[in-house]
Amino acid sequence: MYLVIVEWSFSSSDFTEFLSGCDMASFRAFLNSPVGPKTTHFWGPIANWGFVAAGLADMNKPPEMISGNMTAAMCVYSALFMRFAWMVQPRNYLLLACHVSNETVQLYQLSRWARGQGYFPQKKDEPASK
Repeated sequence: MYLVIVEWSFSSSDFTEFLSGCDMASFRAFLNSPVGPKTTHFWGPIANWGFVAAGLADMNKPPEMISGNMTAAMCVYSALFMRFAWMVQPRNYLLLACHVSNETVQLYQLSRWARGQGYFPQKKDEPASK
């Protein structure tokens, strides 16, 4: 095993030099845009990705632990906010992508719950027809 120690110093002049190489106009345009990080159009979807992460983490849990009511409510919530993200001006593509992803994850979780509750019959191996 090797241990590598790197000493790194970063002075304010280095930072200024780094920024001078960046296109500050495009960064400033993003920062001040109607969907930039100074608005809820940016931070709302960022926070909503937590729902997607939680749904993905729950895929390893047994179906008995899934709440059918809560999962159905999350499906309705994401469906409504997908429409909102499309209709609001300016269109919020980040929010739309977040809710499309959440809808997909929650529908999968709902199908796991329904299968576990016996709403979907188990597929039996059928013999090949002649």
